[in-house]
Amino acid sequence: MALLSPSRRLRRTPFSEGVEAAEIKAYTVYNHMLLPTVFESVEEDYRHLKENVQIWDVAVERQVELRGPDAGKLMQMLTPRDLRGMLPGMCYYLPMVDETGGMLNDPVGLMLADDRYWISVADSDLLYWVKGIAYGYRLDVLVDEPDVSPLAVQGPKADDLMARIFGDAVRDIRFFRFGMFNFQGRQIPVARSGYSKQGGFEVYVEGSDLGMPLWNALMEAGRDLNVRAGCPNGIERIEGGLLSYGNDMTRENTPHECGLGRFCSTQTAIGCVGRDALLRVAKDGPSRQIRPIEIKGELPPCDRVWPLTAGDERVGQVTSAAVSPDFGTGIAIGMVRMTHWTPGTTLTAHTQDGPREASIRDEFWI
Repeated sequence: MALLSPSRRLRRTPFSEGVEAAEIKAYTVYNHMLLPTVFESVEEDYRHLKENVQIWDVAVERQVELRGPDAGKLMQMLTPRDLRGMLPGMCYYLPMVDETGGMLNDPVGLMLADDRYWISVADSDLLYWVKGIAYGYRLDVLVDEPDVSPLAVQGPKADDLMARIFGDAVRDIRFFRFGMFNFQGRQIPVARSGYSKQGGFEVYVEGSDLGMPLWNALMEAGRDLNVRAGCPNGIERIEGGLLSYGNDMTRENTPHECGLGRFCSTQTAIGCVGRDALLRVAKDGPSRQIRPIEIKGELPPCDRVWPLTAGDERVGQVTSAAVSPDFGTGIAIGMVRMTHWTPGTTLTAHTQDGPREASIRDEFWI
């Protein structure tokens, strides 16, 4: 396998020293940065995540900061989700779309104040789109990338570990809410969120100099909890139906096709640049949509699209797949035509190792 050549264009993170000390085995490139993907093995990392607690370097979730009198107006222009009920201390999952209603990103937005927001982005250069909208509409808002690097603490023992660093009040944070907590004399946002279904937190470390002190403090405090360095796990995320922008959805897809219609308030989200296009989609309904798919047999790495067919007719594609140790089967996420997305429908997935029998499920595994 070819190696990845390092350069200054692939930015390290404030936690890279800790990741390397944990003997990282594999990375991917995400937002021009290094994102860990394997420590022990995908399967061993999966088991440890489900039973213990892990610390994830997710500094690749870069922040786009909006600050100024028009910050709230700009936020609403970016997303079809109605933000009128958003208050400081809340996190919102936000499909962000272009003028055609196509998905540009699916970040988490944090409201720090009436005139200040962070957008915690998935893998795309959303910063430039946001700057373009702000400039094009002459909005009174500063758009920038602050020195903020998220660190995730995930797993069933996450609450116990976090309480040892931030105090028992951290246990009271509600899902998709955040509070300000002290670490070494600084107040930093701690949110109950994360890219797993095992529960946990994301700490928005403001200031790169705090990166390794926090990493080391968590590692030391969690020794008896069997804490380890970890990373988003491909098997666990598919089990939970957590979508990956760039893999499961792109700019060619609307939020409705991605199963995110519940986050679209197109009737009331006045100002969203893609609102008119999405109103038409909402009226007619999507002709294809993401579905959970079970696949029989051994599966190769899903590093490419696998066509889905019914007989000789292509009716969709598999975009993410893995074999689940807990469920003893191949699990997948795919985009399927309306004519063939009914649960129980049998299709054929064409992997690089040959065809496999696939069936549509009515829900994800966890």
